[in-house]
Amino acid sequence: MTQVLSYAYFDAAPAVRAAAPVRKTAGSRTLAGMLLAAVLSALLVVAGQVIDTWTDGHLLAGWVALWTVAFAALALLAPPLRKMSSIASRLITASFQAAKERRMEEKMWEYANRDPRIMAELQHAVMRSRNEV
Repeated sequence: MTQVLSYAYFDAAPAVRAAAPVRKTAGSRTLAGMLLAAVLSALLVVAGQVIDTWTDGHLLAGWVALWTVAFAALALLAPPLRKMSSIASRLITASFQAAKERRMEEKMWEYANRDPRIMAELQHAVMRSRNEV
């Protein structure tokens, strides 16, 4: 059973780069939509409380103000929240990937400590990479 200590050594090969296209993580539109809904609902609750304090004669003006706040929030907050959710999604994905690679390297180091053949193979790989640079 052989596992790779680090993918960086093999990712540098031209054949690997040509064979595997790089997939960029797209921002989660669902997360952006949920953030927008949360912010919008908070704004509507505040606007609703302001409208409740008004007298009944101004109820129509209050509803117009409430929906003006709602549509303005939709128009103004959608792009920043989408961008923020995209950044958060990339950060979370990167941290999960780093943790996965760290666990794999720790597991490989455990194997190398138990098996001298694997340790020798790792040492030769390190020496080859130093000689290439």
